[in-house]
Amino acid sequence: MSLPISIALFVLAGLCEIGGGYLVWLWFREGRPFAYGIVGAAILILYGIIPTFQSAHFGRVYAAYGGMFIVLSLLWGWSIDGDRPDVYDAIGAMLCLGGMVVIMYAPRT
Repeated sequence: MSLPISIALFVLAGLCEIGGGYLVWLWFREGRPFAYGIVGAAILILYGIIPTFQSAHFGRVYAAYGGMFIVLSLLWGWSIDGDRPDVYDAIGAMLCLGGMVVIMYAPRT
């Protein structure tokens, strides 16, 4: 699988997980209509399916995905909730992305 497709799958999975979870949050915590929870749950199912298209095994894909999830969560919080990441958030996110790259894309023999 090409690197751009693999990264796109990670981003898409992350947006489904965070977006679906956010809709469930809005329904359950903030009293939005039940339809928010249903749509959120459906999107979360997509999150479970999308990583299966990665070429690596389950453990590696989900370990690497953790780095992408951290970065996307911070960006979501910044863009949707207005909570700007601080310098330590940025440093931590870059460390996690570095780990993701090593776990997922390091050459193996």
